[in-house]
Amino acid sequence: MNKVDTQINDLSNGQQFSPEENVEERVKPLKRSVSRRTFLGKSFAFGAGTIGVGLLTGPRTAEARGGLTPGDAALLRFAAAAEILEADFWIQYNELGGVRDDEVPGGTGNEDYTKAIEVLDEDMPIYIHDNTDDEITHHSFLNAYLASKGAAPVSLEPFRTLPGSSATGSSGILRLTNLTRLTVDTSWWTRYRIDSHNPDLDPNFTFPQAVPTLAVGQHTAIPRTGTACTRQWR
Repeated sequence: MNKVDTQINDLSNGQQFSPEENVEERVKPLKRSVSRRTFLGKSFAFGAGTIGVGLLTGPRTAEARGGLTPGDAALLRFAAAAEILEADFWIQYNELGGVRDDEVPGGTGNEDYTKAIEVLDEDMPIYIHDNTDDEITHHSFLNAYLASKGAAPVSLEPFRTLPGSSATGSSGILRLTNLTRLTVDTSWWTRYRIDSHNPDLDPNFTFPQAVPTLAVGQHTAIPRTGTACTRQWR
């Protein structure tokens, strides 16, 4: 086989390369994008939703030492902060109505509240417990990963200023989120149920609230006090 037979024509630039040279030239652009593709292929799946966090291609120096670019770290910190907030409100549910065990410490449970949520679903305490455990695991993992790469982890403790429930079973600690004064938009449900209007094609159409009273005033998702628990949740 002569030299001409062993050459491969590269259609992208009209140059010719031997088989070995051709492979080397074609791999170069792939190496530049491998970090993004690899990371996107292994995106993190979290909680009830899925958050894909991609490692964007950054300076070669950061990649060479296995670190994170500022943009990568910012994306991961944003995700960690969201998980911390999610964990905060699930912890409030779990303290009152979740399964009691060492996996998710905090609170002592509230019998009246637990009985009330079991009317909705007898497995609700398990559901609450498992979601709480998941959210704690998510932000712990993200912060550990950031620290392992020399990046600053996320702490929202300076913002933990909101009083929570004082009902029996609550730990009484300050919170990041408030589940006792909620105004809830339930139009998301009618967006899926009304066939004659599309939220994307009819941007000016006002979808009605599925539960109108929840969109007015402030409501509690957990008992505010022990008295409220006995009166409202039985």
